[in-house]
Amino acid sequence: MPADTSLAAIDQKHLLHPLHHPSAYASTRTWVSGRGAVITDDAGREYIDGLAGLWCVNIGHGRTELAQAAFDQMSRLAYHSSYAGSANRPSIALAEKLSTLASPSINTFFFTSGGAEATETSFKTARFYWKAVGRPDKVKFISRRRGYHGVTLAAMSATGLSPYWPMFEPRVPGFVHIDAPDPYRFVPAQDDVTVGVAAANLLEEAIQREGADTVAGFIAEPVQGAGGVIVPPTDYFARIREICDRYDVLFIADEVITGFGRTGRWFGLEHYGVEPDIVQFAKGITSGYVPLGGIGVSSRVREALDSVPPSKRWMHAYTYSGHPTCAAVALKNIEILETEQLVGRAESSGRRLAHRLSELEGLDHVGHVRSLGLIGAVEVVADKKTKALHAPEAGLTQKLTDALLDHGLYTRVAMDCICLAPPLMIEDHLLDRMVEIVGDTIPAVLRAL
Repeated sequence: MPADTSLAAIDQKHLLHPLHHPSAYASTRTWVSGRGAVITDDAGREYIDGLAGLWCVNIGHGRTELAQAAFDQMSRLAYHSSYAGSANRPSIALAEKLSTLASPSINTFFFTSGGAEATETSFKTARFYWKAVGRPDKVKFISRRRGYHGVTLAAMSATGLSPYWPMFEPRVPGFVHIDAPDPYRFVPAQDDVTVGVAAANLLEEAIQREGADTVAGFIAEPVQGAGGVIVPPTDYFARIREICDRYDVLFIADEVITGFGRTGRWFGLEHYGVEPDIVQFAKGITSGYVPLGGIGVSSRVREALDSVPPSKRWMHAYTYSGHPTCAAVALKNIEILETEQLVGRAESSGRRLAHRLSELEGLDHVGHVRSLGLIGAVEVVADKKTKALHAPEAGLTQKLTDALLDHGLYTRVAMDCICLAPPLMIEDHLLDRMVEIVGDTIPAVLRAL
């Protein structure tokens, strides 16, 4: 029998995908093109991109301006090291630009190739900070269940999604998890405390339990993305900031998903009126066109970095940090976000998304809908009264994913939550159709269980 030379067969033979397992290949689609909020597979079928690739294609697919920016920079200087003593114009300009977009106290930036590297950088920088100021025992990190911060070893240890752990354990020591501020599922222990404050108080309890002199930082997404789009109550982060200040714990804001307009603000934490000590980003900074991430640090942290003698310098580095081509693409991407007012569009389209999602709440097995700007989720439950999820053996996550694709919507289902985060420029009719597909698919899938 002749060898199978199809693209699918070559893929299965030679390529390991993220979250690899042979069972996933049966439904593989090969994406070949995209335009705006629509992607096309190799069979010529079009789909609404309901997840902006992987929470990142903020300005939409097919923007030749970014390709031109990369070409122009590559034609001059595609790459050179940015180790101390070397610099390039695009990365300098990008750092300066970010200082005008981030929180007022964040003015210094380091660039990575993506979000997990940014997380690792945040952890190492926080530990460096405490050693530099004479408190070397502050090495632990507190994060939240259902939080996602990447899957390199330390980042995975902070990620609060347990399916990522078992086959790679033991995890890195010194990581502690507290419950997420889920307005739908979190139940305060006391009747006289709001959900937001009660969930934040878990941080204080964890710090006291571990010992404040051992805790370096707390890391949190303004909106927990991969864990099911958990939008915290409005009073949550103010209390978090207060606790971090009280116990001398650095607050790390993971804006990898929420940065660059996703929530209707440049950065998601703006909704809550607080500033972090470290902010990390990736994805939307280039709309996913080239790999780029990074962190920004407060003046307080920068001063500590500068305070040590050369022999104790910040020995942290990546080959591609400050990559000139990636920085040039990021600058063009930010220019498009500004000139086309896509951050404001995410806010207005977000109101439309929230309204359309609210229309699904009457469906029998829709337990909760939530959104902030153009990131949202529909949580599917087995019982609306008890909020119980379907048994894992029902395979609901995969069945919903497959059915949504069959109806022309590409997105991700996490913990039986249908996640939605389309490109920020999505047209109203496509946004409406996206929600209609979700509303049609849920009852159809559940009838077939």
